[in-house]
This record gives sequence, structure tokens and C-alpha cells, in this order.
Amino acid sequence: MQSGLYIVGTPIGNLSDMSPRAIEILKKVDLIAAEDTRVFAKLASHFDIKTPRISCHEHNEQEVIPELIKKLQAGASIAAVSDAGMPGISDPGFRLVRAARAENIPVYVVPGPVAAISALVLSGFPTDRFTFCGFFDEKKLRDDNKIRHTIIYYESPNRIMATISALNRVMPERQIAIVREITKLHEETIIGYPADLMHIEQPRGEIVIVIAPAPEHKMSDNEITDIVNDIASNLSTKSAAADLAKRAGISKKEAYKRMLKKEDE
Repeated sequence: MQSGLYIVGTPIGNLSDMSPRAIEILKKVDLIAAEDTRVFAKLASHFDIKTPRISCHEHNEQEVIPELIKKLQAGASIAAVSDAGMPGISDPGFRLVRAARAENIPVYVVPGPVAAISALVLSGFPTDRFTFCGFFDEKKLRDDNKIRHTIIYYESPNRIMATISALNRVMPERQIAIVREITKLHEETIIGYPADLMHIEQPRGEIVIVIAPAPEHKMSDNEITDIVNDIASNLSTKSAAADLAKRAGISKKEAYKRMLKKEDE
């Protein structure tokens, strides 16, 4: 077993997605740094992995990473795993990799499932360009809407209906896909415009939201007016006009005229 840090992907739901190589690496390394050792214990029991393990998560990384680096420098082999999927993708991992790279410690990857990419493929939306924005943050939504290609978010079931409502206010013209429970028994993909999904039964389980690219055609006058009303009170006239131009597919000059007209009302 070569010494170094191994970034190991694990299933996001279906245990059959665990690769033979991942099992082999986790059995052979000297130590496993797990996001939550209790969660990993279930996976370890299923695959008869008896390797010693230590917790390494966002709340203790500052203390644990230096210890792991010392072990790696001494020639140890360590595997890093998150609760599900690939470490470092909205999960702990990237700081450990960065620290290892800084000390010229070999880093290897053992690929596994990624919920964001799986949801993207399931959505049927364009995949040639996409941006993963991590967990949904309504405060950043207007800036995110300036991204005109496909967007991907993670979201919790407790907030999903409020998120759909926010998407309906800011990007009503863009289709969205609500993808839940990927690879599990109740896997489901719901696609529609935000207004179409406002009153669906609240989805449960692990959720990924995929936003389709912004339409290239110009919006109707009424659609543009709705956007003007939405952003008028929150931004300066210049900033609001720039936002309107991007979202509505109109010139900045036309957008500025519309915002001035709104101010005069």
C-alpha cells in the first residue's frame, strides 16, 4: 500500500454503487478520516471494513488536519470519506487535500457517485456548461440568476417549498428540476417552471435542484413588468437596470428606461 492521502467516494444511497477499489483501499489503509464515524460505521459493517477511524469534519478540521499530516509525513496511508458521495463537494475534504498538497504528500482519488452530477444528468438540461452553487442561499439568488447556463443547488426538504417560491419570484422563466432520493427506492425527478411546482406535495429526502439555462428569447411585456416590480425596491436604478437587462434579455438602455418609468409611477 503506497503511503499518501486517498480521497474515497462512497454511495449516495444505494450501497451497490460502492466500487471494489473503494472497498479494497478502505480495508488496506492505516487510518480512515470520516466525516462522521457513526455514519461510516454502517458502511464499514456492511463491507466488513475494520480499519481504525477518526472523525474529521468542519468543526474539528483545524485540530485534526495537523495530526493527519504528521501521520502522512511519517509514511502512513490515510483515506478520507464523507457521509455520502465524494469528499470535498459541499462536504469536508478540500482543506485536508490542500494541506497535503502544501507538504508535497501524494494524493490519490478513488472516484464515486456525486449527487450534483447525477441530478444534472437526470434533469435532461444542457450539460455543456453548468455551475454548482452548493447549498441554496436566497440572499445570493439574484447574483446567481446572472449565470445564464445550467445551475445546480443542494437543498433540504424542510426548505424546499420556500426555495421554489423564491425561484418563482426571481427566475420564473427558467425551468427547474427537483431531484430527490437519488439511487434510492423513492428516487424522483419533478420538472416544471417554478409556478407549476408551487403547490406540489412537499418533497422529502435528499434533494438536488437543477435550474435550466435562461431562455434566449425576449420576455413578454407583462413578464418584464413583473421583474421590474420585483427588483425596483431592492437595488439602485443602475444596478436594477443591469439586473433587468440580464434576466429579460433586453438592452441595458431599454432596461434603464423601464426602471426610470417605474420610479416615476
